[in-house]
Amino acid sequence: MEPLIPQRAPYGLELAAGTYFWCACGRSANQPFCDGSHRGTGLTPQRFTLNEPKKVWLCGCKHTKNPPFCDGTHKSLSP
Repeated sequence: MEPLIPQRAPYGLELAAGTYFWCACGRSANQPFCDGSHRGTGLTPQRFTLNEPKKVWLCGCKHTKNPPFCDGTHKSLSP
């Protein structure tokens, strides 16, 4: 199943050190983080850990080749 595209731009966030689960399916109401909406889609969230507070750019289109981080793929997606 293809992921939904919640937005065609990254989510720029200042995050504290810790473990996060990035939504890979695009269905979460808590974008860009997982809320369990992927159940039954065959898609699973991407776990990532930050060792220190950091600004990150998380993929909003769900088509990045470097999950969970934006790689600019949203610029080449069809509208």
